[in-house]
Amino acid sequence: KLLEEVINLKFDPQKTGLVLGSLAALVHAVWSLLVMVGLAQWWMDWVFGLHFLNNPYRVGPFDVVTALMLVVMTGLMGFIAGWVFATVWNYWNKK
Repeated sequence: KLLEEVINLKFDPQKTGLVLGSLAALVHAVWSLLVMVGLAQWWMDWVFGLHFLNNPYRVGPFDVVTALMLVVMTGLMGFIAGWVFATVWNYWNKK
C-alpha cells in the first residue's frame, strides 16, 4: 500500500525544481565558504582519506565572482534537473 502511494505521487515541476536547485546552490555556497575561510583543502583531504584515496587535487584561491557563478549555475542546473525529473515522473505515472 505505501509503495503504491509513493509510486503514484505527483510532483509539481516548479516546486521540485526549486527544492533541488536550492539544495544544489546551498551545498555549493557552503563549499565556497570553505574555500574562502581556508578549510576546503582539509575537507577534501579528509573525504578522500575516508575512501582510502590520496587527494590529487589542490584548492585554488578564493574568487568572489567565481563563487557566485558556481552557486548560481548549480542552482539553475538543479532547478532544471528537478523540473525534468518531476515532468518525466508525472508523465510516466498518469492514471
